[in-house]
Amino acid sequence: MDYMVHPSAIVDDGAQIGTGSRIWHFAHVCTEARMGKNVSLGQGGFVGNRVTIGDNCKIQNNVSIYDNVTLEEGVFCGPSMVFTNVYNPRALIERKSEYRDTLVKKGATLGANCTIVCGTTIGAFAFVAAGAVVTRDVPDFALMAGVPARQTGWMSAYGERIDLPLSGEGEATCSHTGDCYILVDGRLTHMASGS
Repeated sequence: MDYMVHPSAIVDDGAQIGTGSRIWHFAHVCTEARMGKNVSLGQGGFVGNRVTIGDNCKIQNNVSIYDNVTLEEGVFCGPSMVFTNVYNPRALIERKSEYRDTLVKKGATLGANCTIVCGTTIGAFAFVAAGAVVTRDVPDFALMAGVPARQTGWMSAYGERIDLPLSGEGEATCSHTGDCYILVDGRLTHMASGS
């Protein structure tokens, strides 16, 4: 076995887990789950059957990733953040056939105790603040906060706030990497330094 599973964790037969991944105390990974390389699944974590987790994702303690959720490479899930899989759940009504797909794109950060309502897409390198409730799609590099979550700014791929308006046009440089970010018609484009 080329990945680590704590003795208290349960990994069901058939689960695909990449090299270098770590599954911590009391976590549970279901049979059909697919986890990439170097994934960290924190204490008390859960990964459902119809879940795909890309390489280098960091999933903190007490996060359940339910069916129909896909995390691309390098996604960060903060402690106790929540994914839903049914839009209008009722205990007395079976709705397993109504699960909605949720996609979290490369490099996104989902802060502690935030909620991602099913059927949404979180853009690449977006940043969802702690405690926010996301009810609609999030653009690439967007900084989202509040209940329901609203865009309050832009974040660099490095994870620092970029000084640009929410709409219109503009250009800014990340002070840590020198990368340039260009805003056109409310859409942010990342240009690596030297390109």
